[in-house]
Amino acid sequence: MLEHVRIHFSSCAGRGYAPRLAVQREPCRRGWVGRSHVPRERLPAPAVGRGGYPAGVSARDALDGRETRTALVRRARRIDRILAETYPDARAELDFGSAWELLVATILSAQTTDVRVNATTPVLFDRWPDPEALAGADRTELEEVLRPLGFYRAKSEALLRLGRRVLDDFGGEVPRTLPELVTLPGVGRKTANVVLGNAFGVPGITVDTHFGRLARRFGWTTQTDPDKVEAEVGALFPPRDWVMLCHHLIWHGRRRCHARRPACGACPVAALCPAYGEGETDPVKAAALVREPRG
Repeated sequence: MLEHVRIHFSSCAGRGYAPRLAVQREPCRRGWVGRSHVPRERLPAPAVGRGGYPAGVSARDALDGRETRTALVRRARRIDRILAETYPDARAELDFGSAWELLVATILSAQTTDVRVNATTPVLFDRWPDPEALAGADRTELEEVLRPLGFYRAKSEALLRLGRRVLDDFGGEVPRTLPELVTLPGVGRKTANVVLGNAFGVPGITVDTHFGRLARRFGWTTQTDPDKVEAEVGALFPPRDWVMLCHHLIWHGRRRCHARRPACGACPVAALCPAYGEGETDPVKAAALVREPRG
């Protein structure tokens, strides 16, 4: 039979001390029970709700301001771990063989898809393989090659200027620092981080439309300015995880967490997402929304 712990006051007041609680421990079948009058076998287990949160608390609390900083960091990193397991092949989806090719391909990917860029760059790099060749390209010929990508005149102008700038100011080599990269024509912070992270292994966060959308849905930030999103999300993860974090979110955004019809019912992180329910929650209907990126 289980025995209880007896709690009583020790009589020490007469000695000039404040009364204190004294705990008498007595054995039960599962060992010693202390500091409680309830036998260990009768202690209720903590109730656990959706996604591993305590009962009455959910990921939705992140949007209500009730999530602590520590809880936010843990939830964010757990989401990233799950996405890493879901997309083990996540990587940059632009084809490239060098930092120069990645730089050019990233500039060309604006307002079009990676699939179309990948269909165009083999011809481009075969004809103009390096900054020197591109700097001397015939504009009309270059425009014809880039026509399928849209905005081909502006992109042709950007590439001609890029080739000359890299050749004249950096000896034909793609610079390896953010301050230098963002001085190049057509290169902003997003493009620079893509090149640094995927060509040179330098930690950086690429805030494209998918990354920003998912970071807000996950409750990691409320910002819409890419620089502020980068700063707030970056503070939740160690720098060594930044590059792969971007790949995980971008792959998830392209395949499940769509802008208009997210597949909530087929989402591996649904239990941790404050925005769960914005899209289709029926598992069968949601599965039909899962797709590979379109060309």
